[in-house]
Amino acid sequence: MFVTMIAAKIRAYLRYRETVRELSRLTDRELDDLGLSRSEINFVARSHAAA
Repeated sequence: MFVTMIAAKIRAYLRYRETVRELSRLTDRELDDLGLSRSEINFVARSHAAA
């Protein structure tokens, strides 16, 4: 049980980091096309990782 919980937290963190990395690579124009600004990247990545 404890190991499963830790593994889930690690997977969520890895999803978060991957999402931040991918969104950070986009230009401001590309982010705008998605309806995002640079300041929203961390929030979006946290939301994605929690899903």
